[in-house]
Amino acid sequence: MEKTTGYHVAVMGATGAVGQQILKTLERRDFPIKKLTLLSSARSAGKQVHFKGETLTVEEAVPESFEGVDIALFSAGGSVSKKFAPEAVKRGAIVIDNTSAFRMDPEVPLVVPEVNEEAINNHKGLIANPNCSTIQMVAALEPIRKAFGLNKVIVSTYQAVSGAGAQAIDEMNNQSKAILDEEEFTPEILPVGGADKHYQIAFNVIPQIDQFADNGYTLEEMKMINETKKIMNHPSLKVAATCVRLPVETGHSESVYIEVGQNDVTVEDIQEILSQAPGITLQDDPNEQLYPMPAFAAGKDDVFVGRIRRDLDEENGFHLWIVSDNLLKGAALNTVQIAESLVKLGLVTAPQHS
Repeated sequence: MEKTTGYHVAVMGATGAVGQQILKTLERRDFPIKKLTLLSSARSAGKQVHFKGETLTVEEAVPESFEGVDIALFSAGGSVSKKFAPEAVKRGAIVIDNTSAFRMDPEVPLVVPEVNEEAINNHKGLIANPNCSTIQMVAALEPIRKAFGLNKVIVSTYQAVSGAGAQAIDEMNNQSKAILDEEEFTPEILPVGGADKHYQIAFNVIPQIDQFADNGYTLEEMKMINETKKIMNHPSLKVAATCVRLPVETGHSESVYIEVGQNDVTVEDIQEILSQAPGITLQDDPNEQLYPMPAFAAGKDDVFVGRIRRDLDEENGFHLWIVSDNLLKGAALNTVQIAESLVKLGLVTAPQHS
């Protein structure tokens, strides 16, 4: 597609689950696009994608694909990003990358716009989108940190299978049917991340997401630990994580324990702060059984927070329950919001009228 005003946007990985959500989000939020280039591997090249009433053809990505591109949104795997992101930057594009390839590079801003939008000013052509579980957690915790300080975070995640891709969703559904029909099956997908063994996800819980590191934590857990410190610019923050896969299609849930820096903070204080925080919806009324759930967060932009309660032993300790659509705020939406921040901050060339 090509219009007379807007930006030349490229979407790398346009046929994948996150790529499709990025396109829907660009359309829904009416991002100013003059030209849209859809890119993929050779295997997916030639596929047709609909955008704003037009049918576009996906092209195979080559370095020259990024000539004239203003903003490139990458969501095609870390190896693809490592190969093509530098080529895009070399040609003048600003890359927003969804993979873990560059997140911990000190030269690359790791951004959640509601938390650290100002970090975008330091970009050198490349901006990283954090891990989906990290995004929703820091979006909820940053308003608390600003108001009351934050000394410690312990998080247990309950992550949807869509975080492992479309094949994982199919596997969950096929396994569920096989079990109900009393048929045999062989798990082939989960857990992912170089795992030698695979386990059923239907009617089960898998306490492994990604490979194990030498310290006994998985790489997913280490992502949450390290990314949280970087995004919040709080290297001394104590963070621990346990990441678990559940048989839920969409929507990550998190049980989060925090210790704030100030004394005499109340549950009501935290509720008040979160009720005014951007991108947060407070759902916290035990008397009405009101609390966040992934079935109701799916398809929504916000991060939902509830079950806020004081720890019974630690005066400055509080527990929260945080839920968000992992394909939206956890990936596509945050990516598009970073692009919107680039425009707002004047960091990308203003649209030209022809």
